[in-house]
Amino acid sequence: SKQKCFKPWSYIPNGIMPVFWRVVYWTSQFLTWILLPFMQSYARSGGFSITGKIKTALIENAIYYGTYLLIFGAFLIYVAVNPNFNLQWNQLQTIGIAAANTWGLFLLVLLLGYGLVEIPRSHWNGAKRGYLLMKTYFKAAKLMTEKADAEENLEDIMEEVRKVSESIKYNHPLRKCVDTILKKCPTEYQERMGRNMDDYEDFDERQNSYPSEKSLVKLHKQVIYSVQRHRRTQVQWEILLEQAFYLEDVAKNETSATRQFVHTFRPREPENKIIQYFYTPTVEWYWECLLRPWFYRVLAVVLATFSVIVVWSECTFFSTKPVLSLFAVFIQLAEKTYNYIYIEMACFLTIFFLSICVYSTVFRIRVFNYYYLASHHQTDAYSLLFSGMLFCRLTPPLCLNFLGLTHMDATISHKNTQPTAYTSIMGSMKVLSFIADGFYIYYPMLVVILCIATYFSLGTRCLNLLGFQQFMGDSEMTSDLIDEGKELIRREKRNRQRQEEGENRRREWKERYGNRDDSTRNRVVHTDQKESSFSETNTNRPLSKYTRSNGRTERDRIELLQDAEPLDFNADAISDDPLELDSGR
Repeated sequence: SKQKCFKPWSYIPNGIMPVFWRVVYWTSQFLTWILLPFMQSYARSGGFSITGKIKTALIENAIYYGTYLLIFGAFLIYVAVNPNFNLQWNQLQTIGIAAANTWGLFLLVLLLGYGLVEIPRSHWNGAKRGYLLMKTYFKAAKLMTEKADAEENLEDIMEEVRKVSESIKYNHPLRKCVDTILKKCPTEYQERMGRNMDDYEDFDERQNSYPSEKSLVKLHKQVIYSVQRHRRTQVQWEILLEQAFYLEDVAKNETSATRQFVHTFRPREPENKIIQYFYTPTVEWYWECLLRPWFYRVLAVVLATFSVIVVWSECTFFSTKPVLSLFAVFIQLAEKTYNYIYIEMACFLTIFFLSICVYSTVFRIRVFNYYYLASHHQTDAYSLLFSGMLFCRLTPPLCLNFLGLTHMDATISHKNTQPTAYTSIMGSMKVLSFIADGFYIYYPMLVVILCIATYFSLGTRCLNLLGFQQFMGDSEMTSDLIDEGKELIRREKRNRQRQEEGENRRREWKERYGNRDDSTRNRVVHTDQKESSFSETNTNRPLSKYTRSNGRTERDRIELLQDAEPLDFNADAISDDPLELDSGR
């Protein structure tokens, strides 16, 4: 007997979803093609006022906007002159949507082909401790080079700022622009430069030697970029050091017989007290050394299975009889039983995995220093806006591709069913049959070639041949960089160990001798005048004044001082007399 179809609890009345999709689609298109490119130029402008930044952004985007207007105008003229074309406004709108989706689908397949292979592989390699540690060493060597380059670039820019600051005095009309530039500089450079505010030199006498406002705008732009890049490399270096130290600790603790995780350096206490209570050293050892590798392997196998299903469905979703797309098979099985919750969950998991594969690739892309998404809030405004443009352009074709995989698009399934709200907004692609019946169906098959290329790391090998250093296990350059990074990490580790040992010795000294009562110390000193005078004349043994009162304490202090290393000596923190370490004494 045929099952009844009950109205689901999340049912949305007719007419609401088309309005929702229309608002979402046209808002995202306005952002990605008009507003965000303008905001990119505005954010990167070196202007000193809002008006100046807007003017610069409009000039930079004039060619960008003019190209679109020229193409669209030529197309309208061609349609108006040619009598064979009788296009309505809705058909023109559909052509515009098809053009945007075609560009988005072209980029979508490229990113999807990389993500389908790289995401499962990265999780599988995450279970290899040696692999992660070697890759961290490799990153350390590359980041140190970038860090040194950023510091050198910042020094050069700050030198130019210093010259400009010295040439443009306080009474110059452009002095306020120089002050704006100086505010963007790091504090140590501001203090080093000085303002030279006491010089009353008449700027009109040497007017030709002063920089123009246009050159100051360019310098302001360079200062913003160099300061942000320097700060980013500094933060990334500190984070990479923590990762390298932790991976080395994991490698050491794998052979631990106590099964308790021991850190080389004192770890930061988690903000959540519940995690701090349950995540004990024993739990941490079992998770990091025993469970986590197996969890990553299982997760990699699950993700690889999803990737195979996606690749198969992308190559076969055009076949309706028989239905070969696995996603379409799952959805049609649920349709027969009217299992609405199952349909929702299947659709959610499918589009969620597709989104992860596509969007995670966007986060991995780096175009020199022009576009780069850095973690821990170190991404500049230009790259953030660029990523927003990509997301707005990728989302509509991603949804359209999902409807094709599940045969919910009438142009794919060739069924006289009620169209979805999204396809009703996209319009009928019959106006451009070569796109609807050709490009949309057969172009996604290219994902197979891209997956094969990603599996064999063809892109990485090409970049390596061109001179861009990439992590490759069989490369001599990679081995050299790994050795270099290992030495850098070892050097930083020794420096940090010396710092912690010095702090521990000072803390131990204060704990053992810093809380002694002053009256007791004065009484011991004045009870024996001979020993006091002896301690004053014998400068080589300043601790002998305590010999009578406590011989064992005397020996402890001498042993503690003998343990001190010359490398940890700090003239500002340690005085000639060890008894004067504490200011209270």
